[in-house]
Amino acid sequence: MRLPVTHPVAPMLAKAAARIPVGDYGYEPKWDGFRSIVFRDGDEVEIGSRNEKPMTRYFPELVESVRALLPERCAVDGEIVVLAADGERLDFEALQQRIHPAESRVRLLSVETPAHFVAFDLLALGDEDLTGRPFAERRARLEEALGAAPSPVHVTPMSTDPKTAEEWFSVFEGAGLDGVVAKPLDGTYQPGKRTMIKIKHERTADCVLAGYRPHKAGPEYLGSLLLGLYNEAGELVNVGACSAFPMARRAELVTELQPLVTTVEGHPWAPERQESGTRTPRNAEGSRWSGGKNYDFVPLEPQLVVEVGYDHMEGVRFRHVAQFKRWRPDREPRSCTFEQLERPVNFDLAEILGLPR
Repeated sequence: MRLPVTHPVAPMLAKAAARIPVGDYGYEPKWDGFRSIVFRDGDEVEIGSRNEKPMTRYFPELVESVRALLPERCAVDGEIVVLAADGERLDFEALQQRIHPAESRVRLLSVETPAHFVAFDLLALGDEDLTGRPFAERRARLEEALGAAPSPVHVTPMSTDPKTAEEWFSVFEGAGLDGVVAKPLDGTYQPGKRTMIKIKHERTADCVLAGYRPHKAGPEYLGSLLLGLYNEAGELVNVGACSAFPMARRAELVTELQPLVTTVEGHPWAPERQESGTRTPRNAEGSRWSGGKNYDFVPLEPQLVVEVGYDHMEGVRFRHVAQFKRWRPDREPRSCTFEQLERPVNFDLAEILGLPR
C-alpha cells in the first residue's frame, strides 16, 4: 500500500469539557462505535483501530464497501457502527460481537449485523497528505469526496453553529450517540494528540450494591462494585459496575463489605435467574473481550445504596463503567428503581444518517 499517510496511524483524540465551547469550531455528533482509520489503495484496504491494530478481517462487508464507494486512493478517519434491528439506535453490543476469532462466525455476522462506516475526517487523497491542512479544508474535501456515497458509508453531520450543537447534544442521544465533538476549524490533524474537545452526557443514579468482583491482584482487594436497580416487576436488574479506587481503599472495602457477604443461592443474581436478565454482568464465564479474566463475583446482601455518575444507558445497563460518587445511607434499596433515570428524547438514527425508512 503506497499512500502519503499509511497504516498504522494513531487517531487524533479529544479532551473532555463540561460544556460546548463557542468559537471557531466545527461541531459533530459523537458516535459510539469503534474508532477507525480506513486506508484504500486500489484493491488494497486496511481498517485500523484506535490502538493501531488492524480490524480488517472482522468487517469483510465494509472492505467491499470501501472498494466500491471510497476514492481509489485515500485515508479516512471515522467510526464503525452497527444499527439496532429497528434502525433507530446504535447497537454497541452487536458491534462488540463482531470481533470474533472464527472466520465462519465473522462471515455470518457480516450478514446478520452489517456495519456502517461514518466518516468525519480526510487524511489523504490520491498523493496528497492533508493532515497539515486546516480542518475546515479537510471537511470540505471530505464532503466533496464522500458526500454522495450511499449507505453503508456516511459523512457525519457538521455545523459551525453552537446552538445546533446544543440541540444535537440533547436529541441525538435518543439514537444512541453520546455527546458532541468540537474541532478547531483551523486545526491540523495531529495523530494521538488531544486537540479536539468532547462534551459527553453526565448524570447520577442511586444504585443498590449487590456484589463485587475481586481485583486481579488478589481477593484481598476489591476490583469493582456491582450495581443494580429494581424494575417494575420488583427484580433487581444488574446495570453495571463502578471501580477506579486507590489500592488502599480497595483493601478497606473488602473488609468493610464482609458482613454483607452471602451465598449465591437465593441471591437476585443467582444462576437460575439468568434468563430474567438479572444476573451479574456479561455472564460469569466472561467473554472474548475478557482476556482470560475471571468474572466470578462475591454476592452481597442488597442493603447498601451508592450514588454513581454515568453518561448514558444502553438498554438496561450503563454504557460505560460508572464513577463512584458517595454512599447514600439515607436511601432505602427498594427505592432505587429505573424511574429515577432521565429518559433521552427518542430520535431516529436513520434521519441522522440519511437512510430511507
